[in-house]
Amino acid sequence: MRKVLDSWAMIAWIVNDPAAEQVETLLDRAETGQIELMMSMINLGEVFHLLARRHGTEEAEQFLSDFHGMPIRTVIPTAHSIIEAARLKGRYAISYSDAFAVEAARHHGASLVTGNSELRALSKAKVVEIDWIGRGA
Repeated sequence: MRKVLDSWAMIAWIVNDPAAEQVETLLDRAETGQIELMMSMINLGEVFHLLARRHGTEEAEQFLSDFHGMPIRTVIPTAHSIIEAARLKGRYAISYSDAFAVEAARHHGASLVTGNSELRALSKAKVVEIDWIGRGA
């Protein structure tokens, strides 16, 4: 079973949002090989940027260092994936980075883990399977 974490899910985990417990469970399951967790490099960059802006560069750098030891495979977008993400962005009212999370999930046959309500339209349109966490559940 494959799952893609978006930026919303990772930030929720970092700041100990109520959804953090669900992300922690996924991390534990990935650690034991029960599931495969992935995250687009674009979303990893977004998390770094948000942490640096809100909490300072030192905390963002620490997160990046810690991330490399986590059971999450980083997905680097291909040229095809970049265009597909742009198509998603053009068709739906989502952020460009969210489009990369959706495209990573679609490309890898995974569900997208998020609580971002902006992605609800894509779930309803069956563009991507979403595992809702937190307040978006």
